[in-house]
Amino acid sequence: MLTNWDITPADVHGPEAAAVLREYYRDIVGRYYGREATEAEIDAAMAEDPSGSLVPPDGLFLVARAPDRPSAGPLGCVGLHWFGGGKVAEIKRLFVAPAARGLGGGVRLLEAIEKAAKEGGATLARLDTRSDLVEARRLYAANGYEEVAPFNEGPYAEHWFAKQL
Repeated sequence: MLTNWDITPADVHGPEAAAVLREYYRDIVGRYYGREATEAEIDAAMAEDPSGSLVPPDGLFLVARAPDRPSAGPLGCVGLHWFGGGKVAEIKRLFVAPAARGLGGGVRLLEAIEKAAKEGGATLARLDTRSDLVEARRLYAANGYEEVAPFNEGPYAEHWFAKQL
């Protein structure tokens, strides 16, 4: 387990965020199709589901790095968008690069975004995910998230989770 994760806010429109988000989409699009995603498929997915809502004041985007691996660049990310006057925080784009999986990054990112959500006034965190993202579903369940009734109609949303903060 990598214990020294450096998780900090980043401009979702900046080059560092663009790089890690492209890897996020490469991963989820490839898993969706059951093969390596093409650049065109990644571009289409990014255009279909943009990350522009993950900016202050109604959003936040965090990037994870390993200080002892500076050449590795960003190893993960997570974002959130506040709703309901800030009382609800929807978690988006939780991702750990394949090379860094199993090192505790998912838990660290989840803890960091929950802390930010609480500091922003949220009392409930929610998220959706797909059935094929079994590791994500295990992570959420292991960290206190419970499956709830659907709260959106996202084209790829198949499981909905929530947690009181």
